[in-house]
Amino acid sequence: MRSAILPAIALLLASCATSPRADTTIVQGAVSSADPRATAAGEEMLAQGGSATDAALAVLLALTVVEPQSSGIGGGGFMVRADADGNVVTYDGRETAPLSAGPDLFLDANGQPVSFRDVVPGGRSVGVPGNVAMMKLAHDRHGKLPWSALFQPAIRLARDGFAMNQRMAGYFERDADDPDGESRNVALYSENGRALFLDADGKPFPAGTRLTNPALAAFLERLAIEGPDAFYRGQNPAAVIAAVNGDTKAPADLTVADFTAYTAKERPPVCSTYRAHRICSMGPPSSGATTVLQILGLLERFDLAALGPDDPVSWHLFAEASRFAYADRARYLGDADFVSVPVAGLIDKNYLAGRSGLIAADTVMAQVSAGTPPGANLALGVGMEPAENGTSHFAVADHDGNVVSLTSTIESGFGSGLVVNGYYLNNELTDFSFAPTDDSGRPAANAPAGGKRPRSSMSPTIVFSPAGEAILAVGAAGGSTIITQTAKNIIAVIDWDLPAQEALALPNLYAPGSYVMVEEAPGSDALMAALIAMGHQNVRPIGPRFKANAVQKVGNRWVPAFDPRTQGDATP
Repeated sequence: MRSAILPAIALLLASCATSPRADTTIVQGAVSSADPRATAAGEEMLAQGGSATDAALAVLLALTVVEPQSSGIGGGGFMVRADADGNVVTYDGRETAPLSAGPDLFLDANGQPVSFRDVVPGGRSVGVPGNVAMMKLAHDRHGKLPWSALFQPAIRLARDGFAMNQRMAGYFERDADDPDGESRNVALYSENGRALFLDADGKPFPAGTRLTNPALAAFLERLAIEGPDAFYRGQNPAAVIAAVNGDTKAPADLTVADFTAYTAKERPPVCSTYRAHRICSMGPPSSGATTVLQILGLLERFDLAALGPDDPVSWHLFAEASRFAYADRARYLGDADFVSVPVAGLIDKNYLAGRSGLIAADTVMAQVSAGTPPGANLALGVGMEPAENGTSHFAVADHDGNVVSLTSTIESGFGSGLVVNGYYLNNELTDFSFAPTDDSGRPAANAPAGGKRPRSSMSPTIVFSPAGEAILAVGAAGGSTIITQTAKNIIAVIDWDLPAQEALALPNLYAPGSYVMVEEAPGSDALMAALIAMGHQNVRPIGPRFKANAVQKVGNRWVPAFDPRTQGDATP
């Protein structure tokens, strides 16, 4: 199987040669993001003596400008921070549903779930953005630079302009018009969005075009001076409410009270061990920590190091563990402020050992269903959610040994398509279950409710050595594949002793249920054939949707690792 896997790694790593930052190390720390302009913003904060938190927040702001299709201040995020002593805190900036929302949020007049396209683009999918509140909470506790300093790189990018890279231009090249003339590209749904990306003739700008966003520059200047009040009070909430409630396709009922009620929250980190390494990530409403840690825990009894990344048995075992973990995720994960989530039970070593005993290296399980972890609420049913999309992950380490792993999202590409003050509003509410109950009438843990936060796959993670030292901050983008990307990258570093850069370049495998999806890459056909020969029934390729970033401690230096899938077309 060596011929199936290693050429894919070599090809992806070779594409990193076009990135201006793929092999750099930074004396005072390290920054890794999906765009070199955002990475530079974080590096600028570190060079000014800022903390890892300062740098990560500057990255988030810069991505609002240069990667508006994936994340930004119009969405939400999760942040995991560790200090040099190994103390871990996590911050929840996930969006909330309007207080008026109920379990019927995505049901039609006949009580049936509507389609994704019925509410995206449009206002009904928009949750109250949480990133700005999360930024303030984290900065108050861990920032070293003034709040206003964090905004300066993003303001310059929005005001002076930046070159549109091929990744962004690709959204316009591949999204042809519908036969009825309605653009498929959510970016062009609103007049404000069209003004950002269309020329005088109504044609999308090509790659390399210098884009400016004066409205966003002006709003970021206000945020820099006034703080979060500029986002959650006054003109901005009024503009958001007007856009959302006045939407002609899928209006909602958002109010000023929804904005004033929003709070970012410190949550307890969810930690466990894998081969003597402590691994910490984000708990509910994220499904990241529990599902990643389940995959690792289910695989711990297998000698993956001996098998290596070239043996299809490694990927078979990874698929089987993923199937178990995703089954539990579908049934038990939701906003812990609204439903009882058995976090401790899901990652309980005895529970996982019992489930792992059902996995064999030479057979495929015919059917997988949720287990019964300690503390589980068996009255819950499995919900019905559309696929997650979008998102951006970034990781930072500073010269004091503090590490931040942060994932931010607006959900789909360009979110809801609604643009206010130059930024795109999220469509995160589509991460709720469209059906509030299952076929048996049991309530879904992830059913909509007023003020509730939809479940997310975002999995910002920090890995510690057996000696207790932080050695890796990692996470990913790509909807529910975030979980398997993150787990794969941890396995590649710990079990296969790969540098983080090579771990990220490894092809991905995604197995959330009865099917197995293998990333299209050199050698993927051979791997799919091997999995089919082992008994996997529904094996298919999956196209580009992967995007991971990391920083890794190597000796006494932090080294950034960039995903070659996104850095190959990077524009400095």
